[in-house]
Amino acid sequence: MTENKTKIWALIPAAGIGSRMKSELPKQYLEIDGKTILEHSLSRFLEHPSIDKVVVALHANDNYWVKLKIANHPKIITIEGGATRAESVLNGLKAIQQQHGQDDWVMVHDAARPCLDNASIDALIQAGKDSAHGAILAYPSVDTVKLANANQTIDKTINREQIWLAQTPQYFPVNALAEAIEAGFKQGITITDEASAIEAQGMHPALVIGTRKNIKVTEPEDMMLASVWLVT
Repeated sequence: MTENKTKIWALIPAAGIGSRMKSELPKQYLEIDGKTILEHSLSRFLEHPSIDKVVVALHANDNYWVKLKIANHPKIITIEGGATRAESVLNGLKAIQQQHGQDDWVMVHDAARPCLDNASIDALIQAGKDSAHGAILAYPSVDTVKLANANQTIDKTINREQIWLAQTPQYFPVNALAEAIEAGFKQGITITDEASAIEAQGMHPALVIGTRKNIKVTEPEDMMLASVWLVT
């Protein structure tokens, strides 16, 4: 349970190359309304009074970060990311532990989700007070969900009421998340997000309803959607 003395960190894995965007730039450095996607994604955490520090995991050969004004922000710590998202997150968690943050909590957020709002951060913090296993933002499915066979025909329809689409931030105790990721690596588990590592160790994070505007910029058309959400 999060207590007043506990610090809250944000951790942004930003070491990816975003190949699906068909751009020469990593997608986090594409601009929307005069700011990079990464700057938009970081801004909510830098401005939020409950976030103590922000750790950004960068690619070893990243030449773009140093050109950003935000790179010199006093709340930001940069570290080298890994070959996968999970490795980048673990590197960031180790950096937090080295800053005496073993008993703190961390919000891991996608570098390419620029439309996060303060209310969602507040809701996660509140959920952390009630859930020792952490919490994630997610959105209930509004579409009918089909389970496919190997040949891409429908096997069956899944109960939509049980389907939630995971978003970020995902909010966990620092040590618990680090231990879960390390255990997942040893067990050969595919870690698709932080919650999947926690779940694999028998824990049950809470689901906090997010918003549809908290989109992840993955395809080129997502840039237009993000631009609309950022000004509304």
